[in-house]
Amino acid sequence: MPFDLQPTLKGELLTLRPLRPEDFHDLYAVAADPLIWEQHPNRDRHREEVFRQFFHEALESGGALIVIDSDSDQVIGSSRYHAYDPEKSEIEIGWTFLARSRWGGLYNREMKQLMLRHAFQFVKKVVFRVGPQNLRSQRALEKIGAVREGPRLDASGRDSLVYQITASA
Repeated sequence: MPFDLQPTLKGELLTLRPLRPEDFHDLYAVAADPLIWEQHPNRDRHREEVFRQFFHEALESGGALIVIDSDSDQVIGSSRYHAYDPEKSEIEIGWTFLARSRWGGLYNREMKQLMLRHAFQFVKKVVFRVGPQNLRSQRALEKIGAVREGPRLDASGRDSLVYQITASA
């Protein structure tokens, strides 16, 4: 069975579904908050023209998911699967952001649990990359049981910290 990079996943708090072009305005309404990006390597992603490029890349990736609050049916963020490697039996989860009103653990935990449960049907390891200054995301990954593997250059040549969760964890 091939890895479905854009499944629809449902939990108690959230529904994740494939990102669509018509989601731009709802997702940008969340992403326009500069505080979401303050520790991120791309701190200007709250600007519409910068976010538009991010959104276009997300659509092109074939692995982007939009995150919807199940109670309010409101868009509250996004995440994506990337770099599926069947030989290494690994996939990356990243490009994740949530509305600040959903920070604090519950929503991120459920989103990652849904994505991990789906991923572990196909791979043995899930990798996360985080900017060295993004302490908030590092703590969030540690809360869900991710283990820091070490530094690695990302695709653009910047330092990133690599975390992982294995299927046996």
